[in-house]
Amino acid sequence: MQKVEKSVEEWRKQLSDEQFRVCRLAGTERPFTGEYCSPKFEGVFHCVCCGQPLFDARHQFDAGCGWPSYWQALTPNAVIEHIDNSLGMQRVEVVCSGCDAHLGHVFPDGPEPTGLRYCINSVALQLEPVPAE
Repeated sequence: MQKVEKSVEEWRKQLSDEQFRVCRLAGTERPFTGEYCSPKFEGVFHCVCCGQPLFDARHQFDAGCGWPSYWQALTPNAVIEHIDNSLGMQRVEVVCSGCDAHLGHVFPDGPEPTGLRYCINSVALQLEPVPAE
């Protein structure tokens, strides 16, 4: 997939105010407010900005942290991880590899088999449900 690049104005037109604040300005939604907070979905979660597939609902778990949590990305190339030294601490930021949208952070306190917890903002995601058979 070719990298999606748009101007600030184009992103503002495409996204809601909250999606723009989180995805393009590296904001965070309030905990326990997101649509996908509970692991009760079936399908694949895509980037709300560019549509790239990011996380499989089968990899979601209830971390109790207030944000959707996954133990792995859909593919190794779906997301990019960067060191984030904001807020006076060091964390690992997760961005969409298709458009550099801020998604959330990854922490080393998740379940097996990876031990990772991808803590992702709901507003950064769009669920594509499993088609009915």
